[in-house]
Amino acid sequence: MALLAQQVVAMTGLTPTYSAAAASTTVTCGERSFLHVKNTNGSSMTVTITATGRLRGQLAADLVVTVPATTGDKMIGPLPAELFASTADGVSASITYSSTTGVTVANIVI
Repeated sequence: MALLAQQVVAMTGLTPTYSAAAASTTVTCGERSFLHVKNTNGSSMTVTITATGRLRGQLAADLVVTVPATTGDKMIGPLPAELFASTADGVSASITYSSTTGVTVANIVI
C-alpha cells in the first residue's frame, strides 16, 4: 500500500496535487486529516476506510462512502487515529477503492 503524502492547507492557499487511485492506499490519521476523492468514471464507486477502533470491546464499522459518477467529488474525514489507525503502525489508515478507473485522490490536512 502506498502512503499518500499529506498536503497542508496554508493561509496563502493550497492547490492540491491529485494522484491516480491505486487498489489500496494509506493516509496518516489525524483530527485534521481528510481524503479528497474525485471520480470522472461513468459509474459511481465506493471508498472504504478500514476501522480498527473498538468501543466496549466491539469493533467499529468500516467507513464506506459512495462517490457519484462522472463529476463525483467527496471530501472524507476527519480520520481520527482512535477509529482508523492501523494496528501494525498505529498511525496510518487503510483505504480501498471499488474502482480506480478515472479516480484521483489527495490527502489534505487542514
